[in-house]
Amino acid sequence: LQFLYLIGAKTMAFRHAIVRRPAQSLVQGITGSPHLGRVDYSNALRQHDAYIAALEGCGVAVHVLEALEEFPDSCFVEDVAVCTRNGAVVTHVGAASRQGEEAAIKEALELYYGPNVAAVAGDGATVEGGDVMMAGTHFYVGLSHRTTAAGAAALLEGLGRFGATGEAVDYTTHSPCLHLKTGITYLEDDTYIGVGSMAGHPTFAALPKVLRVPEEEEYAANCVRVNDRVLVPAGYPQTAALLRQQGFDVVAVNTSEFRKVDGGLSCLSLRF
Repeated sequence: LQFLYLIGAKTMAFRHAIVRRPAQSLVQGITGSPHLGRVDYSNALRQHDAYIAALEGCGVAVHVLEALEEFPDSCFVEDVAVCTRNGAVVTHVGAASRQGEEAAIKEALELYYGPNVAAVAGDGATVEGGDVMMAGTHFYVGLSHRTTAAGAAALLEGLGRFGATGEAVDYTTHSPCLHLKTGITYLEDDTYIGVGSMAGHPTFAALPKVLRVPEEEEYAANCVRVNDRVLVPAGYPQTAALLRQQGFDVVAVNTSEFRKVDGGLSCLSLRF
């Protein structure tokens, strides 16, 4: 049974999304940006509600999972699985404080994919979904401080079971981004958008169309194409204008509270 399907050679349509409610412990989430301040939990809940509404506005049914208080970063559900048209792969996250979140996503995925849910395993094999960019049926897996070569290999093996291809991309010498998709996003229709350091990586520089976000708006590189719309972080007008000039229907979504704990738009959902 397929839930995510092709509407063009390189364009996906999505029918479902899975999100997890932010836990009150989100205020203790991992952060590399303490200068942004402490998370306002009430505001984070409001922003999460608006995020769900934005996804629904794109035409997908949103499955909302309960918060996991024991895992402060668990609302960033994208990191614990990778979804394809024909199956899903549960990851093994690299951040020690998040290890254990993976088991909580497997049951939800099985509701949609049945037995077609694989898992990353093996010595030293860690991978986070934020490092995985889907372009049609091809996947780019970034090697980072969270995703190892062994983890990328295990993930690609699992994805291969479901008819996908892929390649590992070591970007750490080109970009300081936490995850691959922190710095580059696939917008469908052979179009990507990224920060300069990631767009200049040899793997991506060879692609037919890579838009570059302004240096002062690099956070906005993590935007999300969902069917006919592109969700963009609120507060980055130059990036929104750039996308509108390219013909995209742009929807601004405020994720300022999640940015305080290293989160972005794509981190907050699994889309398939």
